Amino acid sequence: MGQADDYLEAVADQWPRFYRRNSAYHCHLQNLAAFLIPQDASVLEFGCRQGELLAALPNQHKVGVEASQKMVLTARKKYPRIQFIHATYEEVRLKAKFDYILLSNVVQYLDDIQQFIKKLCPLCHDQTKIIVIGFNYLWRPWLDLATKLRLRFPQPKEPNWLTGEDIRNLFSLEFFEQIKQDHSFLVPVDLGRIGRGINRFLAPLPILHRFCLVNDAVFQKTVHFKPLSVSVVVPARNEAGNIQGILKKIPPMGVKTEVIFVEGHSRDQTVAAIKQEIKNYRGPLRLSFYRQKGKGKADAVRLGFAKAKNELLMVLDADLSVAPAELPKFYQAIANGRGELIMGSRLVYPLEKGAMRFLNVLGNKFFSWVFSYLLGQPIKDTLCGTKVLRRRDYQKIAASRSYFGEFDPFGDFDLIFGAAKLNLKIAEIPIRYRERTYGQTNISRFRHGWLLLKMTLLAAKKIKFFNLSA
Repeated sequence: MGQADDYLEAVADQWPRFYRRNSAYHCHLQNLAAFLIPQDASVLEFGCRQGELLAALPNQHKVGVEASQKMVLTARKKYPRIQFIHATYEEVRLKAKFDYILLSNVVQYLDDIQQFIKKLCPLCHDQTKIIVIGFNYLWRPWLDLATKLRLRFPQPKEPNWLTGEDIRNLFSLEFFEQIKQDHSFLVPVDLGRIGRGINRFLAPLPILHRFCLVNDAVFQKTVHFKPLSVSVVVPARNEAGNIQGILKKIPPMGVKTEVIFVEGHSRDQTVAAIKQEIKNYRGPLRLSFYRQKGKGKADAVRLGFAKAKNELLMVLDADLSVAPAELPKFYQAIANGRGELIMGSRLVYPLEKGAMRFLNVLGNKFFSWVFSYLLGQPIKDTLCGTKVLRRRDYQKIAASRSYFGEFDPFGDFDLIFGAAKLNLKIAEIPIRYRERTYGQTNISRFRHGWLLLKMTLLAAKKIKFFNLSA
């Protein structure tokens, strides 16, 4: 072991006392980890100390790595169902791959952070998420003072005081990309309801959150191109005039492509138009048609996704305001690992006259700012109907839908919030948004705008302003 590890071994017996003394902070870490890590994920934690954080997680497959033998022996006695390994962080050898790797105040004490990140690669599959938790540099004087006053666990050496950009750059050098980042925990001591109220309602606010004690970020390995099979779901309601010739505009993609029409209680000839389009088509696309029993676009999309047989799921609105010729861009983005939920962005290129009314543009820009703040990922356009994700990720979103509830009749927010809760990488493809050539939009600016605002407030409560320190 190195000098720092020898020091940690010498002070290991003091850990329980300092853990109790800083119980508010450790409770916050436990709740933060439980929020970020799905319950069915396998978890590997480096720097597990005596196993308290792992023990607080409901997950079944958990492994902890700790450089102090004394701490490992204590952890094994306290939590016999969790596997604990005594090894330096740089030398650990494991054959398994994990869904989540947790690094809580670990990189701050490594001699060679980049080399350590490189050694994480064999422990990662293509969906592994790495959670890095550390202290805000602005708190350095107070943390140093707390250490001198013996209010904080003795530190083995002077830490690496890293900014978020430092950590992002180090992971980028080893081909990991940052999915999102956040800040939390403004009051680091137990002040009862007052402290919990500040940490819940004030700490997440813009500007104030930059002064929080805890920084966290989620990273994922960049994956190489993988050919995929594609299912394109086309929800259609009162779109008879847009259906004719649509199959000639949808390009075959990937290994194979199917197109699934889902019609929702149209008052025009949409059903007849779809049946005629399928009957007349001669080409490589596999075709199917379903009529939804429920109402709303979200219900139509879910029906189409349930019937889809391929790996990649795409949504293409039948109004063709987004040209089907744009779809290969979305396919390439996911196949090349540039994101896990790919969305169209209508607010980059100039809009066709009449494509989007001025109030709608303002509304979209407002939701863009709010979502970027709430989710910790930059999002420019939340309401573009064209969205693409893998079937496996959609199934995870559907399985965890109860966290937000059945709140979204459109399906856009359902996918975005669900992806953010699962730490999926969201990316956007700038597209040219065109004016509708047939029929009228099914969205009411004011009635649906108010509904979207209520859904946003619900997401804020569930994602940003829930109580991590409870």
